[in-house]
Amino acid sequence: MLRLIGKRLLLLIPTLLGLSILLFAWVRSLPGGPATALLGDRATPEAVARVNAAYGFDKPILEQYLTYMGRLVRGDFGNSLMTNRPVLEEFAERFPATIELSVFAILFAVVLGIPLGYWAARNVGRWQDNLAVVLSLLGVVVPVFFLAFLLKWVFAVRLGWLPTDGRQDPRIDATHYTNLYVWDGISTGEWDAALNALTHLVLPGIALGTIPLAIIARITRAAVLDVQNADYVRTARAKGLAPGLIRNRFILRNAMLPVLTTLGLQLGLLISGAVLTETVFAFNGIGRFLRDAIFNLDFPVLQGFIILIALLYSLINLVVDVSYGLIDPRVRVQ
Repeated sequence: MLRLIGKRLLLLIPTLLGLSILLFAWVRSLPGGPATALLGDRATPEAVARVNAAYGFDKPILEQYLTYMGRLVRGDFGNSLMTNRPVLEEFAERFPATIELSVFAILFAVVLGIPLGYWAARNVGRWQDNLAVVLSLLGVVVPVFFLAFLLKWVFAVRLGWLPTDGRQDPRIDATHYTNLYVWDGISTGEWDAALNALTHLVLPGIALGTIPLAIIARITRAAVLDVQNADYVRTARAKGLAPGLIRNRFILRNAMLPVLTTLGLQLGLLISGAVLTETVFAFNGIGRFLRDAIFNLDFPVLQGFIILIALLYSLINLVVDVSYGLIDPRVRVQ
């Protein structure tokens, strides 16, 4: 297991190196160069020269890349052009919000998706199976931004059951020491603050988690159908083992490998793709800040956030690979 972890960590080096080259080339390939793109209508020759000198764009390309990589290795991602604060500080401040939202969304997807997929597989060919397939297709084809606006209009505006935006009611005097609002409220005993933060997660979490829910349900259905017809399951039934034991130990456990792969991919996509959801619900996470950086051509934020998200995505997939061995001993042997 340690050998597997070591190999995966070593693979991070060429992955991040390749990504850094692509990001570096992208910024330098902008029409007129990064200085012209950054200045826009204010791109006079004098202003372009000042920006090029300030950011080192006038130096040889290899020297620029080596300087860029040297800063990355030291954890220096530059300063945001919007706030003039270090990119790493901006990421650390907003990352807990996106983590909280993504965890809620993936829990929503898992708690409903796996039972729905198993229910469909147990009733394959019947109306229950057809209903589950139709619901999963709807979950995939409905755009996230449309579902977000629909949920917000129905449950927040029309019914008034849930808050419309933000992470927490600003009138609540809450302690925020990790910026994970729900956890902070629970750990400090401020239950009203924790409950209020949780209610703010419901609508954006459902909107963000609907597509993963549909995908997990379909993957679970296919995996259960494949496993329940395997030789070892038929042998277990022939030996007269209890149906609950067969379901939990032989079917669900072995069907979880492809589901775990899907979970790892979806969690990474949730963290990196929460731009639309955070924008609709004014949720102050990395997705919303990344959107602002795109509109304001904040290149240090774009480059830094993309690299940090890629690193996180790779680590999530490493955890998924390790979990294979915990579920299936055959993986450990290999």
